Amino acid sequence: MLCSYKNQTPFLQIVRITNIAEWYFEKVVFSQQHILFDCKSKAVLEVYSSEFCTALLVERIACEHLEVDTSEEYFDQTA
Repeated sequence: MLCSYKNQTPFLQIVRITNIAEWYFEKVVFSQQHILFDCKSKAVLEVYSSEFCTALLVERIACEHLEVDTSEEYFDQTA
């Protein structure tokens, strides 16, 4: 599924998905940067913040909550 995440903090973040067997995703997300990514429906996005000297896990988000609506009805409403 197609998912969306935006770093709404003033800090650099590292996001990763590690809970899917034989699949791994990791990306650096700069402050206010918006990313799109594909993942499995049971994936969980881990968000690590560089607010401190080391990256600390600050949030875990089920990717089903980040899914982008790609239905034709959605695009018809925004046109």
